[in-house]
Amino acid sequence: MSEMNRDALPDAAGELPGKLPKTFKEFVRKFPELGEAHQRVGQAVERLGPMDAKACSLVKIGISLGAGLESALRSHVRRAMQAGATEQEVEQAILLGMNTVGFPRTVAAWSWAQVQFERDRSERTDREASDDAGDR
Repeated sequence: MSEMNRDALPDAAGELPGKLPKTFKEFVRKFPELGEAHQRVGQAVERLGPMDAKACSLVKIGISLGAGLESALRSHVRRAMQAGATEQEVEQAILLGMNTVGFPRTVAAWSWAQVQFERDRSERTDREASDDAGDR
């Protein structure tokens, strides 16, 4: 299974991971067949071509930018970074949309990415502090 969709699947107890938007988790709990079908389609599409998880996430950042989907964009920023993308690569994926979707939407998407970058940095710092405390 691809790295990109694993975090959207329920665990053995049927619980969805905490990183997903609350509304998405509630929807999938209420309509599990649709959630499973959504995951299968996403996994099938990822397997159809030669792009790796990083490239797929960068493309999905552009799609989210074009559609004006803040939550999806931040999710794909997180996934792209987990797949090895740099902040500069994420920013370029966003900036590439400027001539197509316009300056205001591009700036909004850039600001959403900044929120995700900061959230990821904060989580890393918290994890490192927790790991350091456990080593003592």
